[in-house]
Amino acid sequence: MIKFNDIKIGDYMMGEFEGKMWEGEVTRLNGDEKQVCLLTSVQEFWFSTDHLHPIPLDENALLSLSFSKQDGEDGSVKYSKGAFRLVTPKAGDFSSIEMWYREDRRHHPNVHYVHQLQNQYSDMVKIHLTRDPM
Repeated sequence: MIKFNDIKIGDYMMGEFEGKMWEGEVTRLNGDEKQVCLLTSVQEFWFSTDHLHPIPLDENALLSLSFSKQDGEDGSVKYSKGAFRLVTPKAGDFSSIEMWYREDRRHHPNVHYVHQLQNQYSDMVKIHLTRDPM
C-alpha cells in the first residue's frame, strides 16, 4: 500500500476498481478522507490508498518519461533527461541506483517506483517529472 503522504499531484500510479487496473495521473488529493483522484484514459476517478498501486521503475517506465539510454562499458546503464542522470549497475537491475543533478548526488536512494522517482526528481530539479505531451 502507498502512504498518502508520499503522493503528490502529478504522480503516476495505478488505481484498482472492480478488479480492473487503471493507470493515471494524480490530479487532486483529499487529505480528510485519504483519497486520490486519478485522471485515466477514460475520466477522473477517486481511489482510496488501499486501491492504489505503484508503477514499478524499469526501463520502459524511464523511456516513457523521455529518458535517453546509454550503455556503459562496465555493463552499467545510464539514463538521462537534460542534466539529470540515473545509473543502474547493469541492464534491467533497478535494485541499486544512483542519481545526480548538478552537484546533488544521491547514492542508493529508496526509489523502486515511478512516483518515488518523480518525487526525488522534483526535489532535485525543482520541476515535476512528467511524460512529454504527444
